[in-house]
Amino acid sequence: MSPPHDQNMTDGTDAIDDLPTGVPCHTRDDLEKRLLRKLDLRIMAMIVVMSALNNIDHININNARLAGYEADLHLRGNQYATILSIVYVGLITMQLPANMFLHWMQRPAVLIPSSMLASGIISVLTGFTKNYTQAVVTRFFLGFAEAPFIPGSLFLTSGWYKRDELALRSAIVLSGTVLSTVFGSVMASSVVLTSMQGILGQAAWRWLFYITGSLTILVAICAAFVLPDFPHNTRWLTPEERAFAVSRLADDHGHEKRTTIQGLWDAVRDWKVWWLSAALIIHMIGNSFFIYFPTLVSTLGYNLRDTLLLSAPPPVFATIFALALSRHSDKTKKRYIYIFASNSIAGLGIIISFCTRNTVARYISLFLMAQVTAGSMVLWGWINNTFTREPAKRAVAIALINGLSQTGNIIGSFVWPSKWGPTYRYSYGICFVALGVSMAMFGVIHLYLKYLNKQIEKNERDAKDVDELLVPIGFRYLV
Repeated sequence: MSPPHDQNMTDGTDAIDDLPTGVPCHTRDDLEKRLLRKLDLRIMAMIVVMSALNNIDHININNARLAGYEADLHLRGNQYATILSIVYVGLITMQLPANMFLHWMQRPAVLIPSSMLASGIISVLTGFTKNYTQAVVTRFFLGFAEAPFIPGSLFLTSGWYKRDELALRSAIVLSGTVLSTVFGSVMASSVVLTSMQGILGQAAWRWLFYITGSLTILVAICAAFVLPDFPHNTRWLTPEERAFAVSRLADDHGHEKRTTIQGLWDAVRDWKVWWLSAALIIHMIGNSFFIYFPTLVSTLGYNLRDTLLLSAPPPVFATIFALALSRHSDKTKKRYIYIFASNSIAGLGIIISFCTRNTVARYISLFLMAQVTAGSMVLWGWINNTFTREPAKRAVAIALINGLSQTGNIIGSFVWPSKWGPTYRYSYGICFVALGVSMAMFGVIHLYLKYLNKQIEKNERDAKDVDELLVPIGFRYLV
């Protein structure tokens, strides 16, 4: 399948070879700094806002639950958990074809805002639901609408930044999903759920969906004019910036020209894709406490307003920690040790919640548990790094791994039944085991990539000609 433009341009690294020889190093450094500032303002700032609003549409149901959502829709038994989990069916189903389409189309500035626009419209419609069936239908289609966003954003980021810049940028992309918990809780507590009950005859939780969905629509329209495509087809770059953006990625990634279908075939034959998918499924089960975060805070015994406000600080602290950890990960060019450290802190928080009913200790444990997000952000930078040389394969791998990992969210939705509350000891136990198993599986990838690096070093020493090498000189997997 050929993209709808020059067939030789299958990724941003394929258009222009390099800047003219003899360009002073300080000029290249200045150009790189200027380019990165422009990219960070255009991509990172916009994606964080988009990610936060997009995920608010996804998690608003948790705040709505505290304000009578279940009672108003007459939900019984596992119906709430079903509504919560049905969104992941669309996420699992559509992420792979959406990212393959993005690689073929080469227009993330069109596809990503369009996805967000659709999710905003569906979020508004969620406010009009009257019963269980309507709630399930809207959540089902919300998953399809949201599916292209995260894998598309990660693929867009990997098409502009070098390997040692990706962990921080991936963290920034994903930080929006964490901060959405903060924005959603603050908005719900201070604006909607405590002051809009009964306005125009509508329940407060319905206004929550109307307002956030409308904001999502507005930002999606703006994003279509702000986000770039890829280096070779972004119009607002100067010719010098475009040449440099392409060449610096070619130097860092190397060249692997494959079509979208070839990328699909390469990805499904790579055992690392399936291993990481399985590890992420288990990892997401271990993270399932985030799905019920406001519910867990409510077990501390405070009223609705205080519960929502208390839900905000742990994700804020987790985001700050995640950005710092990701930046240090890029600086040291290490990945696994940071994921291990993050998950260990989260495991300590789970142990505290499991062992005590003390209110202060349990709230502190929520701060510790939230640190699991830092490891998740570094992990996505690592996944991007692992498939960085093959754009078509990378597009498929990101979508396949992220899509299949949503199975863990489906399972996780049923890990916290009300009958296990308010202590939720069984739930905490499941999360602790899941985090331990996933870390062991990530450790296997860590060891395998170290083995590959040793083989690359050996091939470089033994090669008589540079053309005999399968990867560029100096290329190493980040471990």
